[in-house]
Formats: sequence, C-alpha cells, structure tokens
Amino acid sequence: MPQAGRDGAGMPMIVEDWDRLTFRVNREAYRSSEIFARERDNVWLQNWLYLGHETEIAKPNDFIVRTLAGRPLIFCRDTDGEVRAWLNSCPHRGTVLCRETAGSSKLFQCFYHAWTFRNNGDVAAIPDDSAYEGSEGLRESMKLRAVPRLEIHEGYVFVSFNPDVPPLLEHLGDAADYMTMIEQQHADGMTTLPGVQLYSVRGNWKLAVENAMDGYHFSPTHNTFVGYLRENGFAVTDDDQYAYNLGNGHSLLVLTGHGGRISMIWEPRFGEDERARTDAHRKEMAERLGEKRAHYVADESHILFVFPNLLLFDIEGLSIRQLEPVSAGQTDVRAWQLVPRVEDPASRALRMKTVVSFVGPGGLATPDDIEAYEAVQRGIEATAKERRSELDFSDMSRGMIDEVKGVQGRSIDEGAMRGFWRHWVSAVGIDNGLQVAGKRPASFLEGRDVR
Repeated sequence: MPQAGRDGAGMPMIVEDWDRLTFRVNREAYRSSEIFARERDNVWLQNWLYLGHETEIAKPNDFIVRTLAGRPLIFCRDTDGEVRAWLNSCPHRGTVLCRETAGSSKLFQCFYHAWTFRNNGDVAAIPDDSAYEGSEGLRESMKLRAVPRLEIHEGYVFVSFNPDVPPLLEHLGDAADYMTMIEQQHADGMTTLPGVQLYSVRGNWKLAVENAMDGYHFSPTHNTFVGYLRENGFAVTDDDQYAYNLGNGHSLLVLTGHGGRISMIWEPRFGEDERARTDAHRKEMAERLGEKRAHYVADESHILFVFPNLLLFDIEGLSIRQLEPVSAGQTDVRAWQLVPRVEDPASRALRMKTVVSFVGPGGLATPDDIEAYEAVQRGIEATAKERRSELDFSDMSRGMIDEVKGVQGRSIDEGAMRGFWRHWVSAVGIDNGLQVAGKRPASFLEGRDVR
C-alpha cells in the first residue's frame, strides 16, 4: 500500500473489502489539519448544525452567546418571542457585540463605538448619526447579520451557514421521529435544566461519535458501573440490542439491557414510591400514545447521533451533547440535562441522582469515555508516517457478516460507525476517499417502523 499524503490524497480514507469482510479507516482522518479544514468548509459550513434548545431561552429577551463551527453567535429570543441567531459581530467594524455569556436584554450595544441594536436585529442608535446625513439606507444595511437558515424541530434549534441547505426535516429524516419520541415521554413535554456543562477533550470530534455508537466498549470500559448495576439487582445484558443507520449520517443504538429509566422502567434501586409513580405514568402513556408507541418510547434506551454535531443520550437520564471541533486533536463538548416540564419533586431528585451517576461529567461513564478517546488520539501517533502504510488504519469490521446475511446489526458491533464513515467521506468530498473491494450487499438495513 502507498503511504498516505498529508491531505489524505495519496491513500483512501476508507478501505471497505467485502471479500475479506474488513472495513478500515485511515488514521489521518483523525490527525490531519488539512482534513480538518476540509471538514470545516464542506461539513460544518454546509450542513444543518445543532445550536441549542429553545427552552434555554425560555422568555422574551433571553440570550446566550455560543460558538458554532468556530463562529461566535448570539442565540436569543427577541422581544416578540421569536427565536433568533445573530452573528456576534458588530456590522459597523466587526467588534464582538455581546460580551456576556448569557442574560436578558432588549438591546445589544457595541463597547467600541456604542452602536446599539435591538434583539430583532434593527439598528436602535448610532452615536452622532448626523455624520451619516444623506445615507438614508444606512440603518437598513447595518442591521445585525442573521445566520442564513434557522429551523426548529421539537424544541431543538438548528442553524446553517448555507442558505441553500435542504429543509431541516429532510436532513433529519428518520432521526426526527426519535426526537419526537423524547418530547412524547411526558404529556407536558420536556425542558432543559438551567446551566451547561462545558468540557474540552484532547481528541478528534469523530472519536466522540464513534464512542457514542460503540456498544462494544460498554462492559470492559465501564466495568465499575456494570458492577454497580449488578449489585443493585439489575442484570446487564447485550441481548436484543441493535444499531441502526438512519441515513444522512445519522445513527441510533437501541439498548434494553442498559439500566433503568426514571418514570419509564423501574428498578429496585429506585424504591417502592417510584414504582407506583412509574406504573401510573406508564398507564397514562399507553392511553395517550397507544400501547405500541408507548412501548418504543418507554421500554428502550436510545443513543441518537444527528450528523454532524448532536448526540442525545436517552439512557441513565436524558443528556443533550453538542460537539464543537476546535482542531484536528481537540473538541469542545457542551452538555445539558433534559427533564419533564412537570414532574414529582421526588422523581426529579432521583432523576438527577441517576444522571450524575452515569452520563454526567463526573459520573461512572463520561470520564471513562473521555480517557478512551483521548487514548486513541495519543495512540494513533504511533503509526503516523509508517512506511508500512497498511498499519496506519483502524479496524471497524465487527458485524459485517450480518450485513451480508441481511440480519439487523447488534449494538455491540460496528455497523453504526461504518454508516457514519460512509457518509462522512462523501460529505467531506475527498477524491477517491472510499475504496470498495468485492460485492457490497445490495442494501443495508436502515431504520424501522416505530409509529
């Protein structure tokens, strides 16, 4: 095999061999600054990106400053209650306009020259505007610059820097219904809790996606948590757990042997009072949604990835994670907790205790996961610039035989990762990035009917 070039041009990024049933990813995809630049241009600046949840800005005039795809933004609800996303840059001379991280304000004033803007984007005041006499169109041309596209699905706010991006629901495809299922868990809907958990990981953003879609690592990496569950009467199993490629780079893990879910699946560690509340809630769900839909909403834990930057962990609690790539070897992660708008205080307290025990930044899972993909980022340096270029690939072949047989892939296989990488190489637009040998199965199993 020839050595990969620094931009990945001398070697495929993915080698997919159906004769040998192997699927391998070139490790330059995680290391290369040139590939990172291609991702920024062809993925992050072209696709829909998750910005935040509309309950973060619940009241008119609420705002949050957030960076997305490297661009500083003002995420706000204007005085009339409309959700907005402005470039956080004064139209006058480009100064960062809003320097607070969050708050409530009808106006944004630039500290440099005191130009002032309403939160609907209009110019409110220009000091000494008589100097612009005769420029009647100036105020109109100097409005705040909006992100080209903004759409909302079930409270999840997405933006795109590409004005010609397809409609959001077209992009989401089957992933949209799994987001709806989260909103349907409780009759009054869901809301984010105040505050955001922000942490930085010394690893490529795609390793975070792989980790989320990798049920194979659960027992060996999280053995402390597995032991905790078993000591509390929960039998951990990998049976009847599957992975689905949902199209457009989105993927889903369905987990039924992962742990209890507050108000959905009772466990002895939750106590008898919570058992009664769970029984009542399950009855209400069946009446509201029907038995089939209630089963899919309540009896399964889901990990959903929405390409390229949204992860929803509906497992031990419900956590929203947003990926913000900083460089090829660094990723910032923002996380929020999503909870029912209306909930018994005892259930809420139990829910938060359960959340922090696993998916919280100090829980029994997240630190393990961070160390795992930081260890990958460190480890792949061992094969960088290897003369034996075939060694500089990571293997994701587990479960390919199921694709040949037409059997639904398991959560402990690597089918969801393969779906992600196939979409990634197309989205990034690397010439000859995918090399396929042998006869690929006519079609992959994607999605399922949960309605």
